[in-house]
Amino acid sequence: LADLNEAGKKPCPLCPEEKFKACYSHKLHRHLQNLHWKISVEFEGYRMCICHLPCRPVKPNLVTDQTSTKMGAHYHCIICSATITRRTDMIGHIKRHVNKGETESRYTAAPVPKSHEVLKEADTDVQVLPNYSTPQKTDSYFNPKMKLNRQLIFCALAVLAEERNPLECLDAFGATGIMGLQWAKHLGNSVKVTINDCNENSVTMIQENCHLNKMKVVMNKEEDDCDEVMEEEENHLGTIEVTKMDANVIMHLKAFDFIHLDPFGTVVNYLDSAFRNVRNLGIVSVTSTDISSLYAKTQHVARRHYGCNIVRTEYYKELAARVVVAAVARAAARCNKGIEVLLAVALEHFVLVVVRVLRGPSPSDETAKKIRYLIHCQWCEERVFQKEGNTVEENPYRQLPCDCHGSMPGKTAVELGPLWSGSLFNTGFLRRMLFEAVQHGIEESQPLVKTLICEAECTTLKQFSIHGPTTQNKQEECGVVIKTPDAATDYYVVHGKRKGTELSRNAAKRQKSESSAEHPAFYYNIHRHSIKGMNMPKLNKFLQYLSQAGYRVSRTHFEPMGVRTDAPLAQFKSILVKYSTPTYTGGQAEGPVQCNEGAGDHGQAEGDKSEYETFTEESLDNLTVSE
Repeated sequence: LADLNEAGKKPCPLCPEEKFKACYSHKLHRHLQNLHWKISVEFEGYRMCICHLPCRPVKPNLVTDQTSTKMGAHYHCIICSATITRRTDMIGHIKRHVNKGETESRYTAAPVPKSHEVLKEADTDVQVLPNYSTPQKTDSYFNPKMKLNRQLIFCALAVLAEERNPLECLDAFGATGIMGLQWAKHLGNSVKVTINDCNENSVTMIQENCHLNKMKVVMNKEEDDCDEVMEEEENHLGTIEVTKMDANVIMHLKAFDFIHLDPFGTVVNYLDSAFRNVRNLGIVSVTSTDISSLYAKTQHVARRHYGCNIVRTEYYKELAARVVVAAVARAAARCNKGIEVLLAVALEHFVLVVVRVLRGPSPSDETAKKIRYLIHCQWCEERVFQKEGNTVEENPYRQLPCDCHGSMPGKTAVELGPLWSGSLFNTGFLRRMLFEAVQHGIEESQPLVKTLICEAECTTLKQFSIHGPTTQNKQEECGVVIKTPDAATDYYVVHGKRKGTELSRNAAKRQKSESSAEHPAFYYNIHRHSIKGMNMPKLNKFLQYLSQAGYRVSRTHFEPMGVRTDAPLAQFKSILVKYSTPTYTGGQAEGPVQCNEGAGDHGQAEGDKSEYETFTEESLDNLTVSE
């Protein structure tokens, strides 16, 4: 800590001068030994001594309104550089590192400057800071597990770029800038990318990553003309505007065609600003990572952030997606705008919602009508959206298809929401996303997009084909008419208001077909409703049985063992019972094996899982897109 052989007075290296004044070596030695060394924490030959320097924010003393020096004492972790105030907490912190296998110290006796680690994703190189995977300990957060999220957003932007260009695109929370760099690198001149972050270190890292990928950086419009002459001879692949301001501020200052919001946690604080200035027929994509509240682990936080009541259900992932869409719809309605949901995905780490913006009071009113409450039975988990209307219903239990209220004591149902009651997918947009994924060689997201297309149409893979008819196929979305000839890659787009009787007739037909073909809300888990002492049929076989009974049926990306169908739960169970076989023990001819309801047979579960793997890997490969 200090060279005690030197003559003269020396200060303590771990205390401020006002706490411990400079003194001679024998007194300094006693101070270091009795205060810092005595209560240090040892780890693999290192000692983490207590530090009194102002390395961390000090809480004010509420009694005297003065800063308490004792509250500033802390330890520095040699593994992750975190600051811990209490010794017992520091010991537990080190043990957690050891349990995770993190034992490499960041500090050495002779520190050698390390270069930033460079990661590569989709032909884009990004430098990351140490501890880049821990958002609380780094200014530039990068999560490799969000790669699928970035690919879905890129495909959505690529579809919009075919409709109009150039596009004004905003990545409001840039971090490393990986997403905006992929947009600019692969879509070229069809997009004008703006990457924003409020952290100065992140902005510096974004600029370095832009230069690493041969992108010209423009900090503001005034610098553009000056830098153009200086960098005229350099070879740039594109230009990216980098800004340092709050996300709400930049969305108020400038209008964009495409906005992506991915804050760390909930996104509700930025929705009003996003819809305030987004252009008509533009797209807003929202990534929400507050999984604990959306998946009903912390229900009070969901009520605080989203203003809705939720409980843990078998369809909790779709419930989370509808909660986020409802928050997006309310924010759009406050700005006199409506939305059309293009896709909603809820996976392990995030909930992604992509919507198209429709300006005007009429779309806004239609959007607001689709926000309703959900009646959920706590016994059988049957559910139904409340009917439209403002009158108070005498017995709301009558809306549920089940009869649990009559056969069970007490109040059997709860009211959840408000939630989005409309469709979560747009089939035409998803097909074009799949086409763009194939065009740009994005293989990881293709199985998921194919599953979403089947889910949007509520059909099985054997009934579904991406190949269009040989004649010209016309799709119309939100005032945008797209003609897609077979085996062609061009989209012919008509912007503005619809004119002529043909467009009006097509709009009416499209609206009617969409309302009749809208996928059923929510899904059932086949193992949750398994029959005690019975072997269930294979999941794909069960889908065929439901389809033969006249019901629409498909699998869902929300749950591997989930079945999306318009069949009521009673009919769902009756078909399951009809095609289930009794479970016998080995060598016995009678007597079913008792098993817990909802758990199902272990062998059956393994068989269904293997079927799902075949569904997501092999069967999906049969779905091809004509290039």
